[in-house]
Amino acid sequence: MNAINDRVREVYVLGLRNQHAVEHQAIELLERQIGRLENCPEMEARMRQHLEESREQAHRIEELLTGLGSSHSSVKDTVMSLVGNMLAIGHAPAGDEVIKNTIANFAFEHYEIAAYKSLLTLADTVGHAPAKAALSTSLKEEESMATWIDSHIAATTMRFVERSAAGEKAKA
Repeated sequence: MNAINDRVREVYVLGLRNQHAVEHQAIELLERQIGRLENCPEMEARMRQHLEESREQAHRIEELLTGLGSSHSSVKDTVMSLVGNMLAIGHAPAGDEVIKNTIANFAFEHYEIAAYKSLLTLADTVGHAPAKAALSTSLKEEESMATWIDSHIAATTMRFVERSAAGEKAKA
């Protein structure tokens, strides 16, 4: 049974390190997208709020890792940040950038929701009590952002179509 407990702890720490890197990717994506949302003030405001949440989520994970005698992986953080930049840049030249970003963001939020649920399971299994509140808070923030995106998909799509039909350059 000790080997199983050791393995669960290893997977948990690895999961925390991976999620820290994912939060850095989210920060990069949000920063890039926010800079291109001049025509979508409501979306820009919500994404700015989520950017701050993502920064706090990364900080929470750093504290959990420190409490476990570990730390985040600078290499993973850097690689994921680069991936986030590449993804954001990839949609920029698209004529329907705001729609592509909305769809990608919706999927990304659900990825994070699943990751936090998995981390909560692992934290419970290893008995890492300090993680419950931190990970639950992050999970709620991700669920809230996913719900917000979901409730704005139709309006975002139609706003883009209307701006395009009017001959306006739809910089998001």
